[in-house]
Amino acid sequence: MSTERPSMADLSTFALVAQHRGFRQAARASGQSASALSQALRRLETQLGIRLLERTTRSVAPTAAGALLLGRLQPALTQVASALDVLNELRDSPRGTLRLNVPVSAARHFLQPMLSRFMALYPDIMLDIVVDNNFVDLVASGCDAGIRYGERLEQDMIALPIGPRTERFALAAAPAYLARRGVPQHPRELLRHACLRGKFLSGLVYPWEFGRDGQTLTVDPGGPLIVTPTVADLAVHAAVAGHGLIYLFEDWLAPYLASGQLQPVLEEWWLRFPGPFLYYAGRRHLPAPLRAFIDFVQSPPPAAPPLLAAGSA
Repeated sequence: MSTERPSMADLSTFALVAQHRGFRQAARASGQSASALSQALRRLETQLGIRLLERTTRSVAPTAAGALLLGRLQPALTQVASALDVLNELRDSPRGTLRLNVPVSAARHFLQPMLSRFMALYPDIMLDIVVDNNFVDLVASGCDAGIRYGERLEQDMIALPIGPRTERFALAAAPAYLARRGVPQHPRELLRHACLRGKFLSGLVYPWEFGRDGQTLTVDPGGPLIVTPTVADLAVHAAVAGHGLIYLFEDWLAPYLASGQLQPVLEEWWLRFPGPFLYYAGRRHLPAPLRAFIDFVQSPPPAAPPLLAAGSA
């Protein structure tokens, strides 16, 4: 065991790698290289004279000693981060990094103009956006907050409404497809149609849900294409080309419905559901960038400028 005391940077590196269960994941979260993190971990283990992490080709996990150190270390590192963040209160504008985990639908639609306004108000805050439809452990992922829908929120999280408060899924197909295969009159008829499906990164293909007059119905149709949400545009283009029906967020399909490239199908069955929430762990002290974003989300958007009457100066 070395007589040299471990540095705070190396201890923080160990905590980061242990939380993410891997050097690559920790490298993505920290913006450092995996090799730099590995060197810091080896240096720390040499100084302490004990192995802290068990490494395999696929995963990293704390040893008994590592788990003990991590349990004592995490509260201290949180306090240090909170103490440093207090300095943000002395600045005219907060600075730092805000890391958000958001689904594809949010990143594609309502979040873009919202983040543009936020960046204009807080130029010293760097936004780090992770697009991921899977529900993740915010602490383990290194994210400050996330956006998800109500049924996928943990009970111990604080949740604030963000974005549109109601949304719908829309079912549509190209006019050429409907002319060739016919227009379904009931969701069960989709079992006889070509449907362009989506799946989670875990591989689970999610069913299509419909609702009408208080009745809900789930169907699991087949089709020629399955994609993850990150490449849902592939399914949209396939639908426009006449390869089948697509069931996706209405906002996503709106331009194609408006242009006539896609035609609405079973609109009376389209499922309406509550909008998304910003969620974060309930902590006594929030980092200044996250606190600024929460205040921003809770403040009303700026009013549109009034239209000038014709002939006015």
